Amino acid sequence: MSETTEREQASAKGPLEGLRVIDCATLFAGPIISTLMGDFGADVIKIEHPAGDPLRNMGAKKDGQGLWWKTTARNKRCIALDLKAPADAGIFKALVADADILVENFRTGTLESWGLGWDVLSKINPRLVMVRVTGFGQTGPYSRRAGFGTLAEAMSGFAHITGQPDGPPTLPPFGLADGIAAYYGCFSAMFAIYERDVRGSGKGQYIDLAIYEPIFALLGPQPIIFDQLGIIQNRTGNRSVNNAPRNAYRTRDGRWVALSAAAPSIVRRVLDLTGGPGTADDPRFQTNLDRIKHVEEIDAIVGGWIARHDLDEVLETFERVEAAIAPIYDIEQIFRDPQFVARNSVVSVPDQDLGPVRMQNVFPVMSRTPGAIRRTGGNIDQDRDEILSELRLRGRLPAPTTQEGSSS
Repeated sequence: MSETTEREQASAKGPLEGLRVIDCATLFAGPIISTLMGDFGADVIKIEHPAGDPLRNMGAKKDGQGLWWKTTARNKRCIALDLKAPADAGIFKALVADADILVENFRTGTLESWGLGWDVLSKINPRLVMVRVTGFGQTGPYSRRAGFGTLAEAMSGFAHITGQPDGPPTLPPFGLADGIAAYYGCFSAMFAIYERDVRGSGKGQYIDLAIYEPIFALLGPQPIIFDQLGIIQNRTGNRSVNNAPRNAYRTRDGRWVALSAAAPSIVRRVLDLTGGPGTADDPRFQTNLDRIKHVEEIDAIVGGWIARHDLDEVLETFERVEAAIAPIYDIEQIFRDPQFVARNSVVSVPDQDLGPVRMQNVFPVMSRTPGAIRRTGGNIDQDRDEILSELRLRGRLPAPTTQEGSSS
Protein backbone atom coordinates (compact mmCIF):
# COMPACT_ATOMS: atom_id res chain seq x y z
CA MET A 1 0.00 0.00 0.00
CA SER A 2 1.38 3.43 -0.91
CA GLU A 3 2.02 6.00 1.82
CA THR A 4 -0.60 8.31 0.27
CA THR A 5 -3.26 5.59 0.26
CA GLU A 6 -2.41 4.64 3.84
CA ARG A 7 -2.81 8.25 4.97
CA GLU A 8 -6.10 8.63 3.13
CA GLN A 9 -7.52 5.52 4.79
CA ALA A 10 -6.23 6.56 8.22
CA SER A 11 -7.72 10.02 7.77
CA ALA A 12 -11.12 8.54 7.00
CA LYS A 13 -11.04 6.68 10.33
CA GLY A 14 -8.87 8.79 12.61
CA PRO A 15 -6.61 7.67 15.47
CA LEU A 16 -9.52 7.62 17.94
CA GLU A 17 -11.69 5.29 15.86
CA GLY A 18 -13.59 2.98 18.21
CA LEU A 19 -13.65 5.48 21.08
CA ARG A 20 -17.24 6.30 22.04
CA VAL A 21 -17.86 9.73 23.59
CA ILE A 22 -21.12 11.00 25.07
CA ASP A 23 -21.40 14.80 25.10
CA CYS A 24 -24.20 16.18 27.25
CA ALA A 25 -22.52 19.55 27.83
CA THR A 26 -23.68 22.94 26.57
CA LEU A 27 -22.06 26.04 25.10
CA PHE A 28 -18.28 26.00 25.00
CA ALA A 29 -15.73 24.27 27.23
CA GLY A 30 -17.45 20.88 27.50
CA PRO A 31 -18.60 20.57 23.88
CA ILE A 32 -15.20 21.60 22.52
CA ILE A 33 -13.63 18.66 24.38
CA SER A 34 -15.75 16.24 22.39
CA THR A 35 -15.31 18.27 19.18
CA LEU A 36 -11.56 17.68 19.44
CA MET A 37 -12.11 13.97 19.97
CA GLY A 38 -14.59 13.76 17.10
CA ASP A 39 -12.14 15.54 14.81
CA PHE A 40 -9.72 12.66 15.35
CA GLY A 41 -12.19 9.86 14.76
CA ALA A 42 -14.11 9.28 18.01
CA ASP A 43 -17.80 8.44 17.70
CA VAL A 44 -19.36 11.41 19.49
CA ILE A 45 -23.02 11.34 20.44
CA LYS A 46 -24.32 14.81 21.23
CA ILE A 47 -27.14 14.84 23.78
CA GLU A 48 -29.13 18.05 24.00
CA HIS A 49 -32.39 19.05 25.61
CA PRO A 50 -35.38 18.74 23.25
CA ALA A 51 -35.55 22.56 23.23
CA GLY A 52 -32.09 22.57 21.64
CA ASP A 53 -28.61 23.48 22.79
CA PRO A 54 -28.33 27.24 23.55
CA LEU A 55 -25.40 27.42 21.14
CA ARG A 56 -27.79 26.85 18.23
CA ASN A 57 -29.18 30.35 18.80
CA MET A 58 -26.02 32.15 19.83
CA GLY A 59 -24.14 34.42 17.47
CA ALA A 60 -24.62 34.89 13.75
CA LYS A 61 -27.14 32.85 11.75
CA LYS A 62 -27.80 32.21 8.08
CA ASP A 63 -31.17 30.89 6.90
CA GLY A 64 -32.06 30.26 10.53
CA GLN A 65 -28.97 28.10 11.08
CA GLY A 66 -26.57 28.97 13.90
CA LEU A 67 -23.09 29.17 12.39
CA TRP A 68 -21.23 28.67 15.68
CA TRP A 69 -23.15 25.44 16.16
CA LYS A 70 -22.08 24.20 12.73
CA THR A 71 -18.44 24.33 13.86
CA THR A 72 -18.67 23.24 17.49
CA ALA A 73 -21.07 20.35 16.81
CA ARG A 74 -19.15 19.03 13.84
CA ASN A 75 -18.38 15.30 13.76
CA LYS A 76 -21.18 14.61 16.28
CA ARG A 77 -24.39 12.62 16.01
CA CYS A 78 -27.40 14.33 17.59
CA ILE A 79 -30.10 12.99 19.87
CA ALA A 80 -32.48 14.97 22.08
CA LEU A 81 -33.08 13.73 25.64
CA ASP A 82 -34.64 15.29 28.71
CA LEU A 83 -32.49 13.73 31.42
CA LYS A 84 -35.08 14.56 34.08
CA ALA A 85 -37.60 12.29 32.32
CA PRO A 86 -37.33 8.61 33.36
CA ALA A 87 -37.56 7.20 29.82
CA ASP A 88 -34.88 9.52 28.50
CA ALA A 89 -32.72 8.93 31.58
CA GLY A 90 -32.94 5.24 30.72
CA ILE A 91 -31.66 5.89 27.21
CA PHE A 92 -28.87 8.01 28.70
CA LYS A 93 -27.83 5.15 31.00
CA ALA A 94 -27.89 2.76 28.05
CA LEU A 95 -25.56 5.07 26.14
CA VAL A 96 -23.23 5.41 29.12
CA ALA A 97 -23.05 1.62 29.50
CA ASP A 98 -20.95 1.32 26.31
CA ALA A 99 -19.21 4.71 26.42
CA ASP A 100 -15.55 5.37 26.97
CA ILE A 101 -15.90 9.04 27.88
CA LEU A 102 -18.77 11.19 29.15
CA VAL A 103 -18.47 14.98 29.06
CA GLU A 104 -20.90 17.04 31.15
CA ASN A 105 -21.00 20.58 32.49
CA PHE A 106 -24.11 20.80 34.62
CA ARG A 107 -23.84 22.81 37.80
CA THR A 108 -22.29 20.75 40.62
CA GLY A 109 -24.85 18.36 42.07
CA THR A 110 -27.33 18.55 39.18
CA LEU A 111 -26.74 15.08 37.75
CA GLU A 112 -26.80 13.67 41.27
CA SER A 113 -30.21 15.24 41.85
CA TRP A 114 -31.49 13.35 38.79
CA GLY A 115 -30.00 10.06 39.96
CA LEU A 116 -27.29 10.25 37.29
CA GLY A 117 -24.21 11.09 39.33
CA TRP A 118 -20.79 9.48 39.17
CA ASP A 119 -21.76 6.96 41.84
CA VAL A 120 -24.56 5.64 39.62
CA LEU A 121 -22.88 5.88 36.23
CA SER A 122 -19.60 4.30 37.35
CA LYS A 123 -21.53 1.24 38.55
CA ILE A 124 -23.25 0.98 35.18
CA ASN A 125 -19.87 1.26 33.44
CA PRO A 126 -16.77 0.82 35.64
CA ARG A 127 -14.57 1.72 32.63
CA LEU A 128 -16.19 5.12 32.17
CA VAL A 129 -14.07 8.27 32.11
CA MET A 130 -16.27 11.19 33.11
CA VAL A 131 -15.09 14.75 32.46
CA ARG A 132 -16.97 17.14 34.75
CA VAL A 133 -16.60 20.74 33.61
CA THR A 134 -17.75 23.54 35.93
CA GLY A 135 -16.75 27.12 36.57
CA PHE A 136 -15.16 26.43 39.95
CA GLY A 137 -14.86 22.65 40.29
CA GLN A 138 -16.68 20.00 42.26
CA THR A 139 -15.27 21.11 45.63
CA GLY A 140 -14.67 24.32 47.54
CA PRO A 141 -16.94 27.17 48.68
CA TYR A 142 -17.73 28.27 45.09
CA SER A 143 -18.47 24.79 43.75
CA ARG A 144 -22.21 25.38 43.39
CA ARG A 145 -21.90 28.81 41.80
CA ALA A 146 -22.79 29.31 38.17
CA GLY A 147 -19.53 29.68 36.28
CA PHE A 148 -18.63 30.79 32.79
CA GLY A 149 -15.43 31.52 30.93
CA THR A 150 -15.77 35.25 31.50
CA LEU A 151 -15.70 34.72 35.26
CA ALA A 152 -12.64 32.52 34.87
CA GLU A 153 -10.87 35.16 32.79
CA ALA A 154 -11.60 37.66 35.54
CA MET A 155 -10.75 35.59 38.61
CA SER A 156 -7.72 33.81 37.15
CA GLY A 157 -5.80 37.08 36.93
CA PHE A 158 -5.88 37.21 33.13
CA ALA A 159 -8.08 40.32 32.83
CA HIS A 160 -6.02 42.20 35.41
CA ILE A 161 -2.88 42.05 33.28
CA THR A 162 -4.63 42.61 29.93
CA GLY A 163 -5.18 46.10 28.53
CA GLN A 164 -3.46 49.46 28.51
CA PRO A 165 -1.78 50.66 31.72
CA ASP A 166 -4.20 53.58 32.07
CA GLY A 167 -7.24 51.59 30.91
CA PRO A 168 -9.60 49.08 32.48
CA PRO A 169 -8.95 45.35 32.82
CA THR A 170 -9.77 43.80 29.46
CA LEU A 171 -11.71 40.63 28.74
CA PRO A 172 -11.09 38.68 25.50
CA PRO A 173 -13.80 38.98 22.82
CA PHE A 174 -14.10 35.20 22.48
CA GLY A 175 -14.23 32.12 24.73
CA LEU A 176 -10.57 32.03 25.72
CA ALA A 177 -10.90 30.38 29.14
CA ASP A 178 -13.43 27.90 27.76
CA GLY A 179 -11.12 26.96 24.89
CA ILE A 180 -8.12 26.49 27.14
CA ALA A 181 -10.19 24.39 29.55
CA ALA A 182 -11.40 22.27 26.64
CA TYR A 183 -7.87 21.36 25.61
CA TYR A 184 -7.03 20.49 29.22
CA GLY A 185 -10.18 18.38 29.36
CA CYS A 186 -9.29 16.57 26.16
CA PHE A 187 -5.75 15.64 27.11
CA SER A 188 -6.70 14.72 30.68
CA ALA A 189 -9.35 12.34 29.31
CA MET A 190 -6.69 10.81 27.06
CA PHE A 191 -4.43 10.43 30.12
CA ALA A 192 -7.24 8.52 31.83
CA ILE A 193 -7.82 6.32 28.78
CA TYR A 194 -4.08 5.59 28.58
CA GLU A 195 -4.02 4.59 32.24
CA ARG A 196 -7.11 2.43 31.80
CA ASP A 197 -6.12 0.66 28.59
CA VAL A 198 -2.34 0.86 28.18
CA ARG A 199 -1.29 0.76 31.83
CA GLY A 200 -3.98 -1.86 32.15
CA SER A 201 -5.99 -0.90 35.22
CA GLY A 202 -9.20 -1.41 33.25
CA LYS A 203 -10.84 1.21 35.48
CA GLY A 204 -12.41 4.54 34.66
CA GLN A 205 -12.30 7.69 36.75
CA TYR A 206 -13.82 11.14 36.86
CA ILE A 207 -11.97 14.33 36.01
CA ASP A 208 -12.80 17.47 37.99
CA LEU A 209 -12.14 20.35 35.56
CA ALA A 210 -12.67 23.89 36.86
CA ILE A 211 -12.63 26.43 34.02
CA TYR A 212 -10.62 29.00 35.98
CA GLU A 213 -7.71 26.65 36.71
CA PRO A 214 -6.26 25.97 33.20
CA ILE A 215 -6.07 29.66 32.28
CA PHE A 216 -4.56 30.37 35.70
CA ALA A 217 -1.97 27.67 35.04
CA LEU A 218 -0.94 29.37 31.77
CA LEU A 219 -0.31 32.79 33.30
CA GLY A 220 3.35 32.02 33.78
CA PRO A 221 5.51 32.62 36.85
CA GLN A 222 3.23 35.17 38.54
CA PRO A 223 2.58 33.04 41.66
CA ILE A 224 6.23 32.31 42.39
CA ILE A 225 7.25 35.91 41.64
CA PHE A 226 4.62 37.21 44.07
CA ASP A 227 5.54 34.55 46.61
CA GLN A 228 9.26 35.29 46.50
CA LEU A 229 9.37 39.00 45.62
CA GLY A 230 5.94 40.38 46.47
CA ILE A 231 5.55 41.74 42.93
CA ILE A 232 2.07 42.03 41.40
CA GLN A 233 2.04 42.11 37.60
CA ASN A 234 -0.05 44.91 36.15
CA ARG A 235 -1.22 45.93 32.69
CA THR A 236 1.45 46.85 30.15
CA GLY A 237 -0.62 47.09 26.98
CA ASN A 238 1.02 45.12 24.17
CA ARG A 239 4.37 45.19 25.87
CA SER A 240 5.83 42.24 27.75
CA VAL A 241 7.21 42.22 31.28
CA ASN A 242 9.77 39.65 30.16
CA ASN A 243 11.38 40.99 27.00
CA ALA A 244 11.68 43.99 24.69
CA PRO A 245 11.05 44.94 21.97
CA ARG A 246 7.60 43.41 22.08
CA ASN A 247 4.63 45.45 20.95
CA ALA A 248 2.12 46.20 18.22
CA TYR A 249 3.38 48.89 15.86
CA ARG A 250 1.59 50.90 13.18
CA THR A 251 3.01 51.12 9.67
CA ARG A 252 3.04 54.21 7.44
CA ASP A 253 0.05 52.92 5.45
CA GLY A 254 -2.06 52.42 8.57
CA ARG A 255 -1.61 48.69 9.06
CA TRP A 256 -0.43 47.00 12.23
CA VAL A 257 2.31 44.48 12.91
CA ALA A 258 3.25 42.46 15.99
CA LEU A 259 6.85 41.96 17.00
CA SER A 260 8.50 39.90 19.71
CA ALA A 261 12.26 39.65 20.10
CA ALA A 262 12.79 37.18 22.92
CA ALA A 263 15.98 35.54 21.59
CA PRO A 264 19.22 37.60 21.80
CA SER A 265 20.03 36.98 18.12
CA ILE A 266 16.61 38.35 17.08
CA VAL A 267 17.06 41.38 19.35
CA ARG A 268 20.33 42.22 17.64
CA ARG A 269 18.86 41.94 14.16
CA VAL A 270 15.82 44.04 15.00
CA LEU A 271 17.80 46.81 16.72
CA ASP A 272 20.49 47.02 14.06
CA LEU A 273 17.83 47.06 11.34
CA THR A 274 15.66 49.75 12.87
CA GLY A 275 18.28 51.83 14.64
CA GLY A 276 21.23 51.33 12.32
CA PRO A 277 24.37 49.19 12.67
CA GLY A 278 25.76 49.18 16.19
CA THR A 279 22.45 49.96 17.91
CA ALA A 280 22.40 46.49 19.43
CA ASP A 281 25.75 47.24 21.11
CA ASP A 282 24.23 50.11 23.14
CA PRO A 283 24.97 49.36 26.83
CA ARG A 284 21.32 50.09 27.67
CA PHE A 285 20.13 47.14 25.58
CA GLN A 286 22.37 44.23 26.58
CA THR A 287 20.06 42.11 28.75
CA ASN A 288 16.32 41.52 29.01
CA LEU A 289 16.22 43.54 32.21
CA ASP A 290 18.19 46.38 30.56
CA ARG A 291 15.83 46.45 27.60
CA ILE A 292 12.69 46.38 29.75
CA LYS A 293 14.11 49.25 31.81
CA HIS A 294 14.68 51.24 28.60
CA VAL A 295 11.58 50.06 26.76
CA GLU A 296 10.51 53.61 25.83
CA GLU A 297 13.79 54.19 24.00
CA ILE A 298 13.56 50.81 22.26
CA ASP A 299 9.97 51.38 21.17
CA ALA A 300 10.92 54.81 19.84
CA ILE A 301 13.61 53.21 17.68
CA VAL A 302 11.64 50.20 16.47
CA GLY A 303 8.25 51.87 16.28
CA GLY A 304 9.73 54.93 14.62
CA TRP A 305 11.31 52.89 11.85
CA ILE A 306 8.14 50.89 11.24
CA ALA A 307 6.06 54.08 11.14
CA ARG A 308 8.24 55.37 8.28
CA HIS A 309 7.60 52.32 6.07
CA ASP A 310 4.58 50.64 4.47
CA LEU A 311 3.51 47.17 5.55
CA ASP A 312 4.93 45.27 2.59
CA GLU A 313 8.32 46.89 2.96
CA VAL A 314 8.36 46.24 6.71
CA LEU A 315 7.60 42.55 6.24
CA GLU A 316 10.04 42.11 3.35
CA THR A 317 12.87 43.85 5.18
CA PHE A 318 12.37 41.96 8.43
CA GLU A 319 12.22 38.65 6.56
CA ARG A 320 15.41 39.49 4.69
CA VAL A 321 17.36 39.99 7.92
CA GLU A 322 15.56 37.07 9.61
CA ALA A 323 13.91 39.18 12.29
CA ALA A 324 10.55 37.93 13.53
CA ILE A 325 7.46 40.00 12.76
CA ALA A 326 3.89 39.36 11.62
CA PRO A 327 0.97 41.39 10.29
CA ILE A 328 -2.08 41.68 12.54
CA TYR A 329 -4.84 40.08 10.49
CA ASP A 330 -8.59 40.22 10.43
CA ILE A 331 -10.48 37.14 9.24
CA GLU A 332 -10.72 38.37 5.63
CA GLN A 333 -6.94 38.67 5.46
CA ILE A 334 -6.56 35.20 6.99
CA PHE A 335 -8.66 33.74 4.17
CA ARG A 336 -6.23 35.22 1.60
CA ASP A 337 -2.91 34.54 3.30
CA PRO A 338 -0.74 32.05 1.34
CA GLN A 339 0.48 30.28 4.49
CA PHE A 340 -3.10 29.57 5.64
CA VAL A 341 -3.99 28.51 2.10
CA ALA A 342 -0.96 26.23 1.66
CA ARG A 343 -1.63 24.40 4.92
CA ASN A 344 -5.41 24.21 4.42
CA SER A 345 -5.86 25.96 7.76
CA VAL A 346 -9.33 26.95 6.56
CA VAL A 347 -11.22 24.14 4.85
CA SER A 348 -14.46 23.99 2.88
CA VAL A 349 -16.86 21.24 3.97
CA PRO A 350 -20.39 20.33 2.85
CA ASP A 351 -23.30 21.21 5.13
CA GLN A 352 -26.76 19.70 4.78
CA ASP A 353 -28.48 23.05 5.28
CA LEU A 354 -26.12 25.67 3.83
CA GLY A 355 -24.11 23.85 1.17
CA PRO A 356 -20.33 24.40 1.23
CA VAL A 357 -19.13 26.23 4.35
CA ARG A 358 -15.63 27.17 5.43
CA MET A 359 -14.26 26.73 8.94
CA GLN A 360 -11.02 26.00 10.77
CA ASN A 361 -9.47 22.69 9.80
CA VAL A 362 -8.44 20.01 12.29
CA PHE A 363 -5.28 20.82 14.25
CA PRO A 364 -2.60 19.67 14.82
CA VAL A 365 -1.59 17.88 11.62
CA MET A 366 -0.61 14.26 12.22
CA SER A 367 1.53 12.62 9.55
CA ARG A 368 -0.02 9.14 9.54
CA THR A 369 -3.40 9.46 11.29
CA PRO A 370 -4.65 13.00 10.67
CA GLY A 371 -8.04 14.17 11.81
CA ALA A 372 -10.86 15.13 9.45
CA ILE A 373 -14.20 16.92 9.39
CA ARG A 374 -16.73 14.29 8.40
CA ARG A 375 -19.88 16.35 9.00
CA THR A 376 -20.92 19.75 10.34
CA GLY A 377 -23.28 20.33 13.26
CA GLY A 378 -26.60 18.61 12.63
CA ASN A 379 -30.24 19.30 13.40
CA ILE A 380 -32.00 18.54 16.68
CA ASP A 381 -32.53 14.82 17.21
CA GLN A 382 -31.62 13.95 13.62
CA ASP A 383 -29.70 10.79 14.52
CA ARG A 384 -32.17 9.41 17.10
CA ASP A 385 -33.29 6.39 15.07
CA GLU A 386 -29.75 5.35 14.22
CA ILE A 387 -28.52 5.73 17.80
CA LEU A 388 -31.45 3.85 19.35
CA SER A 389 -31.14 1.09 16.74
CA GLU A 390 -27.48 0.62 17.71
CA LEU A 391 -28.42 0.39 21.39
CA ARG A 392 -30.98 -2.29 20.61
CA LEU A 393 -28.51 -4.27 18.54
CA ARG A 394 -26.12 -4.22 21.51
CA GLY A 395 -28.92 -5.33 23.82
CA ARG A 396 -28.93 -2.08 25.77
CA LEU A 397 -32.55 -1.27 24.94
CA PRO A 398 -35.55 -3.53 24.32
CA ALA A 399 -37.19 -3.67 20.93
CA PRO A 400 -39.55 -0.73 20.37
CA THR A 401 -43.22 -1.05 21.09
CA THR A 402 -44.65 2.44 20.78
CA GLN A 403 -42.73 5.71 20.62
CA GLU A 404 -40.33 4.53 23.25
CA GLY A 405 -37.79 7.07 24.39
CA SER A 406 -39.41 9.92 22.50
CA SER A 407 -38.48 13.30 23.93
CA SER A 408 -41.29 15.15 22.21
